[in-house]
Amino acid sequence: MSKAKLILAVVALFFFPMPTFAQDAYLPNGFNRVDKTQSEPPQWKFPLLSAGDFPARFTSVAYKTPGIDWANFNIAGIAGLSQVQTPEPAPATPPAASTSSALTWHGITLYGAYDVGVGWVSHGLPQSPYNYEGSSLVNRNANGSRWLVEPNNLSQTGLGVRGNVEFAHGWSVVFNALTGINPQSGQLANASLTDIKDNGLPRASYSEAIDGARAGQPLNDEYYGGISSRDFGTLTFGRQRALGTDTMLLYDPVAGGYAFSYIGYNGTMAAGGDTEDTRWDDAVKYRIAHGPVHFGTMYKFTDGSGGCYSASATWTATTCTPVEPRNNAWGFNLGGEIRKLSTDLVYQHYNEAISVLNPLIGPAGPMQDSYQSTTDSINTNPITGPNPVPADNNLISTDNTVYGIVTDNNAIMAAARYAWDPFRFYAGYEYIWQNNPANPLGVGATDQGGYLMSGVEDNNLDAQKLLNIWWEGIKYTYRTKTDITLSWYEQRQNDFRRNPSTCSPGSMRSSCAGTLDEGSLYLDHRFIQHFDGFAGLAYSFVTGGLAIAIPHGPGVPYLHNSNFAPTIGGRFTF
Repeated sequence: MSKAKLILAVVALFFFPMPTFAQDAYLPNGFNRVDKTQSEPPQWKFPLLSAGDFPARFTSVAYKTPGIDWANFNIAGIAGLSQVQTPEPAPATPPAASTSSALTWHGITLYGAYDVGVGWVSHGLPQSPYNYEGSSLVNRNANGSRWLVEPNNLSQTGLGVRGNVEFAHGWSVVFNALTGINPQSGQLANASLTDIKDNGLPRASYSEAIDGARAGQPLNDEYYGGISSRDFGTLTFGRQRALGTDTMLLYDPVAGGYAFSYIGYNGTMAAGGDTEDTRWDDAVKYRIAHGPVHFGTMYKFTDGSGGCYSASATWTATTCTPVEPRNNAWGFNLGGEIRKLSTDLVYQHYNEAISVLNPLIGPAGPMQDSYQSTTDSINTNPITGPNPVPADNNLISTDNTVYGIVTDNNAIMAAARYAWDPFRFYAGYEYIWQNNPANPLGVGATDQGGYLMSGVEDNNLDAQKLLNIWWEGIKYTYRTKTDITLSWYEQRQNDFRRNPSTCSPGSMRSSCAGTLDEGSLYLDHRFIQHFDGFAGLAYSFVTGGLAIAIPHGPGVPYLHNSNFAPTIGGRFTF
């Protein structure tokens, strides 16, 4: 081919109307773009050339316009002419969409985690197949040291499906369905069964028992749906995390990991008083963000059964009055970001909040274990019916049921986070005030997961109970893949007895002032995108009224008031 034809091809490229690609690809202002993911680049056609069109290829080199990749022309495939090519620079980082390995189809994503480890505890109990929080925190019934399989150390093992599907410009349908599973047993996470399985057993035979919002529901974390707008925010309804739980996950240096975080293991802070309220059923939540400021509000409708209640010390099934539940709740959240500083403020109120404590005496229960009281801690009204011996005379059987304390709770929380690479700093404070419920629940009321309460205490508090919870922590990131996190948590309660003089050594009650502290240090290394390994330790201890295991006279203390718990394990996420 002559040099004249080659010159004509280049002139035509710059001075005549832009030709079209043989495939769809677009740049701003109508420019066509080479799709670099194709094995063969598309061809430009120049109508002024003679028969036998000349292909042109585009590679990245030296010219940059907004929205257009670096470009250079290479003429190839022309007889008698060697190809001229300028070397390409190293490829840039691919866009996030091309590297994402999320299992997403049409806006619907399957996701989950598997987290398991091995730990040693200085004072522990046999692991329950239903326990999802592990054994790192000091436990009221824990005794000797032991090695344990520890579940869900940094994340709750589970499986979920979430969706965000646009149905109109700027409007989407959103939903989330997520459940927690125990990696050590394959059982659904179920705090209630950890207590129920100990019903009727002596204290020395207990396994690890906890309290929490996950109670064996098929979808025990969240299950909600709603509508989201780019301009007007997101409105959802269903079983959802409380605003305090959302905030805890953002401002806890451990992000709620059970093995190394008190406020993750025990939901008192996240729930605003009682750990069962970290998730709200029948709840509507609204969130909106404008610039650096975001706002949220949440309301829980009344649900379940209120059971049967009587203030009489000689009540029976015929004199017990059915009551309607009034367990509604509400909350607000306001927060913002200023450069590298993030802050949030949360208020929550919950009526008829339930805290499940120790196992009940069942039909096979050794009645000599008098510390498992079957009477109310304040006025000694029977909580299991007028004739607790034999136990089958109970109004509600103690088989497959729970026992708990009922309060009305208020809480206000402030939290902050600051990034100063490679460090991140965390701090927070919450003030909680609890009172006996204005509307008492009765025996037979429903708890999390639909379990019935065969023991109910509506007047457990002598006076208003006050809790102060604060935490602080620092996270250091080494070469992007390794995090080292140091944290400290403390909870303090006031003396809410009518007669404070009883709060002395040898006569302590759970209503006496006390503290719970936990410190932790751990390292987390990301080997690959979806797998990380961790190792660390936690130390926790209790004092005063918080070192009393049973909330009844004569005040039975913890078997051991401290626990040291090193843990090592791995986590896979997708």
